[in-house]
Amino acid sequence: MVFRNVIVCHMVPGSEKTVGDVFGHYDNATRPQDLGVIGRMLLSHHDLYLHIIERKQDPKVSGQNRGLPAFQKIAEEIGPYVTPYPRYWKSASDSVAKEFYHWAPDGPRPTNTTLLVIVGRIKPGAEPDVARVFAESDAGSLPAELGVAGRWLYSIDDVYVHLLEQDESVAEANRHDHSKPAFAKVMQDLSPYIGPYRPEAWRSPKDSLANVFYRWRAQD
Repeated sequence: MVFRNVIVCHMVPGSEKTVGDVFGHYDNATRPQDLGVIGRMLLSHHDLYLHIIERKQDPKVSGQNRGLPAFQKIAEEIGPYVTPYPRYWKSASDSVAKEFYHWAPDGPRPTNTTLLVIVGRIKPGAEPDVARVFAESDAGSLPAELGVAGRWLYSIDDVYVHLLEQDESVAEANRHDHSKPAFAKVMQDLSPYIGPYRPEAWRSPKDSLANVFYRWRAQD
């Protein structure tokens, strides 16, 4: 099992390469896996920075750490480009999004999966309603039809983050097909609570996908 944390911040648009290079340097120069970090993914969405940290142990049990011995150096180097998002921010832990729903199907996992990160805005306090909509849908046939291998929902301030793990072959076959009635119902049921992060730039569900600009995975 993989445990994930999702960090959400503002990022200066166009600074992806600079930020990615900083993490690339320290991920190669140090051993994050010695602190239990087995992977990371950096993504951007408009002016948002998303940092998904994967661990082999639940940090709630093993204790929180900043993932790298050089955390302070990284924070200083990306500081001009990455800044806190939440209005209530007081410390680094305030940038960690809160998981409010998690679902995975019974049975064996697909051999090859892909992780999509969907971003939107959430109505304050709507987490229980959003979780209910997905729980009802996940109890039906739609996840199997779409090859869903796992779903994690997070929120931080007014930002909504949806991690969707899918069977890679099924995901590719359905990448541009949103015509299923069950999918349309989910979108309709979510509409009072979830909206695009940038409505003026949104044309279709693919416009809600965050863009990966850096990946790292431990080799041992």
